[in-house]
This record gives sequence, structure tokens and C-alpha cells, in this order.
Amino acid sequence: MTLSGDYTATLPRKRMGAAVLFIDSAGRALLVEPVYKDYWEIVGGCVEENESPRQAAAREVKEELGTTVTPGRLLVVDWVPPRPDRTEGVMFVYDGGTLEAQSTAGIHLPPDELSNWAWCTQEQIEQRMSPLLARRVVAALRAKTEGASFDLEDGFHP
Repeated sequence: MTLSGDYTATLPRKRMGAAVLFIDSAGRALLVEPVYKDYWEIVGGCVEENESPRQAAAREVKEELGTTVTPGRLLVVDWVPPRPDRTEGVMFVYDGGTLEAQSTAGIHLPPDELSNWAWCTQEQIEQRMSPLLARRVVAALRAKTEGASFDLEDGFHP
């Protein structure tokens, strides 16, 4: 059997997102508050066509915080099942390292996208984020602490 054209072009496509987890010296996560959602997120967004997840993570940090960062090691890969308003997706979370006060002084949020940012404890993460995002970020914090990388499904360890 001979296939004509690019067979891979007929395969299902998945939505991808990439984010960067920054912490402070107390181990709190940096969360940002989007103007168009009722929950907080970590810095990140959609992976664009012909862009790697790592490149997307770096681009999103530049767009959302106004700073240039080379994402560190991969902390989490999270497959997200489809739901009524979204297709299935694969999300990547990279280590952004520890930010000190001098680094955060240069944060410039895009006002049409983000209204605020804050250092958040695990309790605050669970209060401010959607349950799925909170599970992913808490897992990323744990992966960072343990020097591990986690493969998640819907924010849970399979």
C-alpha cells in the first residue's frame, strides 16, 4: 500500500500550552491574574504553529512579564482530556528559577491581558486557580523540589 502526500498531515492535532514556574526565596509560586478569566494562572500560553513548547514558554514570559528568560528543565507534562468548551491538549511547565526582589521590580504586565501578579503559597494557589491548574502547579512545585519531572493526566499522576 502506498500513501500519497504527507500521511502525518491526516493525524489528529492536539492543542499545546507552555508555561514557566517562577518561585521566590520562600518557595511561593508567581501567579498572574488575567483580565479575561475569573481565575489566576502561571506565566504561559498557547504554543503557536511551528514553535516548540520551550520557545513558546520563553515568548510568553517576554510578552507577559516584559523580561527575557531561558526556561530551565521540564517540570511537568500534563495531558488534558477534551471538555465541552476545549479540545484535548498537552501542557508543558518549565522551571523559571528563583526570582529575587530586583528581578520582580522589572515586571511589566500587559494591561490588556494581565491585571496583577502575586507570590502565592499552596493554599493561595488552590484558592485562586482552577482545580486543574492548581493540581498542575502544585505538582510542578513538587517536581522542582524533588528534582523530578512528572507525567500527569488532567493534573493527576496516572
